[in-house]
Amino acid sequence: MLGILIVLLSSFVLAFHNVTVRVLFSEHLVVSLFLLGGYVKPDLQNSFLLMFMRMLLVVPLMGFLAFKLYPSAFKEFQNLFTRQYRSVLIQAFSCGILMFVYIALLYIAIGLIPTGIATTLFFIYPVFTALLSWKFFGQRPTFFRWLVMGIILVGCVLVIPKSSLNHSNHTIVVGILASVSAGIIYAFYNVIAQKCLEKFHPVPFTWISFASTLLLSGISLLLSPVPSAQLDWTPLWIGSIFSGLVSFIGHTLNNLGIRMIGATTASIVGSSSPALTAIVAWGTISETLNLTQIIGIGIVTFGIALLSGESFFQSLKIRRISD
Repeated sequence: MLGILIVLLSSFVLAFHNVTVRVLFSEHLVVSLFLLGGYVKPDLQNSFLLMFMRMLLVVPLMGFLAFKLYPSAFKEFQNLFTRQYRSVLIQAFSCGILMFVYIALLYIAIGLIPTGIATTLFFIYPVFTALLSWKFFGQRPTFFRWLVMGIILVGCVLVIPKSSLNHSNHTIVVGILASVSAGIIYAFYNVIAQKCLEKFHPVPFTWISFASTLLLSGISLLLSPVPSAQLDWTPLWIGSIFSGLVSFIGHTLNNLGIRMIGATTASIVGSSSPALTAIVAWGTISETLNLTQIIGIGIVTFGIALLSGESFFQSLKIRRISD
């Protein structure tokens, strides 16, 4: 029970990261008291900036935690630069590149459309992960998986704002495309990570992904610098530090929860993320959704929980047969 509560708390904390990004991109009345936000435009260049500022805090904290949780992390990191582990190094860095891309796209999506909708559309990734696993690993989806993937897609369609059907509403269309694209890129990340983690421990792997994101966002800013004179740096740093802290706490709690209840159960509980994000966005910045969108979020959440719990249900079935 404690492990389930910890994973729920992880999802709840990470929802605040998404809401913080939303506020940095657009002005909102926070907790019905403070008018904050709109410090940068939701574009690719500013996504790199916010990502870099966040990772400046997260990467050192993750590095410190990695060596505490897994003392052999430094040795494994050194092994990556040997000829024997060259393919693993390429896979790990490729995941870092994919993380960099999907975070940038997700930031743009959160800046352009409501946080709950952006997060829900991003959670289309299990569908593409299943299809890519079929393509690269020969793991053909079962009838149950096809059914659940259909449920998730129906939920995503219901979440899409009707105003996006009007082609003149460019902002919403771009936000939807960015969110779905982020989910597709994250699916590729999952598939490559699965291959990499066969030979590499999750703790140093996660740190490499975050460190690669920091490096790539820094390089992107050097190639296309943001006009610093036009920015209000104080709230940007406050928001970035806060989002970095909640991101670090959220990932730490999730890893602790996985250790206590296992990855499968944790993924089922973690499927509550779209719903929790919508609730947090409603409670903090008064983002409202219509009934159809709320139903869509519920359907996506239910579908993800079913897909995540497939192996759990199968293990229960095997255990009953053996008994």
